[in-house]
Parts: sequence; C-alpha cells; structure tokens
Amino acid sequence: MIRFRNSRILFLFAIIFALPHSRADAQVVKKNVPVLDSIDVIEHLGAKLPLNLSFTDDSGQDVLLSSYFGRGRPVVLVLAYYECPMLCTLVLNGLAKGVDELGWVPGDDYSLLTVSIDPSETPQLAASKKKNLLESIGMSATDKGWTFFVGNQQEITALADAVGFKYFYDEKRKEYAHPALAVVLGDDGMISRYLYGIEFKKQDLKLALVEASKGRIGSAIDRIILYCYHYDPAAGGYVLFAGNLMKLGGFVTLAFMAILLTALWMKDLRRKAMQTAAHL
Repeated sequence: MIRFRNSRILFLFAIIFALPHSRADAQVVKKNVPVLDSIDVIEHLGAKLPLNLSFTDDSGQDVLLSSYFGRGRPVVLVLAYYECPMLCTLVLNGLAKGVDELGWVPGDDYSLLTVSIDPSETPQLAASKKKNLLESIGMSATDKGWTFFVGNQQEITALADAVGFKYFYDEKRKEYAHPALAVVLGDDGMISRYLYGIEFKKQDLKLALVEASKGRIGSAIDRIILYCYHYDPAAGGYVLFAGNLMKLGGFVTLAFMAILLTALWMKDLRRKAMQTAAHL
C-alpha cells in the first residue's frame, strides 16, 4: 500500500478549487488550504476491486462491476462527477484525447468505465456526459466500450476506498474536491497502474494497458518497449529503464553473434562437402 501525493496534481487542484472570487475570499482561502490534505491517493497496486458492487449505467440498467471484467481485456477506471465545473472535464477530455490517439478500439481491446462520486447524479446526466465526450472523438453515444455510471453512496464509497481515492464534499462551494487520475486494471479487477494528471499520453496509456493485460494486447514491439520502460511516479509516466535496455541490447548482440556464427559454420560445412565431392 503506497501513499502517493503527486505535487503537480494537488497544485493544479489548489489553483482550480481555491481560486478566489474576491479579496475577502482570498483571505478565507488562505485559512482553508489545509482541506487539501483530505485529497489524496493511497495506491493499492496489486489489490482487487470488489466486483460485487452494483451501479446504474448510462442506459438506466443496474449492473454489477463484475460484468465488465473477465473478458480477457484490461479496464480503465475514472472516478469523477458529471456536473463538476472544471477538473473532471479536464480529466475526461484528456483521457478521451489519449483514447483517440491510441487507435485501439474500446470494447474490443480494452474497456473504459467512469463512475460518478456524486450519489445525487442520475443516469440521464451520465448519458448526456457520455454523448458529449464520445462524440468529441468520433465515437457513438451508443458505444459499449466506454460506460458511465451513477450509484448510491455506499457503493461509491466502497469503490473509492478500494482504489484509494480520497475526496470530500465542500459544503460552501457545493463541489467535490478530488484528485485527477485514471486507474488501469487487469481483467480480473486487479489494480495494475495509476496514471495521474489531466493528460494521458499515447505511450503511457498503451504501455499501461499492455502491462495490465500481461502482454495479451498490443504487438510484440509493444511488449519489447514495455520491457525497456518502467513507470516513474515522479516523472508521471513511463521512462526508459537503462538496465533493461542494456540487457535487451546484450541479448540482441548475442542473438546476432549466434546467427552470424551459425551462418559461417554452415558455409564452412558446405565448402568441406564440396571439397570432398571433388575428390571422389
């Protein structure tokens, strides 16, 4: 269990959430900045989600989380809410852009789930948010690859706790304060990777999905690239891992030498065979 505070994320949130509307507000904000301590991510890498949780999807159907797992593909989960004035929209737009650039097909190669942390939100709100977001990247609002959910407080809390997603409701502003991230899971519901921020680069998203699927999706080249990279929380993405790159380079060198020596050996055998035939 890792307690992870990404300073860039909290700084971004501090700007959005604490932006004063007047000089008097500015004085109040200074006193209330400690509330940001309630926003955090406690990483539960390797833990499994409680897949028996029930939510209502954007078509109004009650479904278990388990129905989106066990299909042989990884899952990307985002906790947000649909009437969020800024941060959730930035996160979802950033993820949508990453999905569009990735080129893999949601619903075939992987699944995306967005769950509202606001128990007062309705399936109609979820459907509206889904329609606007998916159409912005050329997907249909009826697409089953990205599903938006609402739920009751008990189920939301259980899911947020399982993910380690720390948030709170600010009564004065009537808004939820929360971190910005997406969680990548294996098809068994195991938490594989946390991706932080409001931008999800194509490479980071691809490598996280390849990693979560244990190499079942993506090409052989993607798996080789994943071997050479590792996720660095400080950098907020996958970075080149020199040790593995050197190992891979050594392996390639040995393989090349083996092929070269085999070719020379075969050439020598053919030459000797020709010489023997000439003396017969």
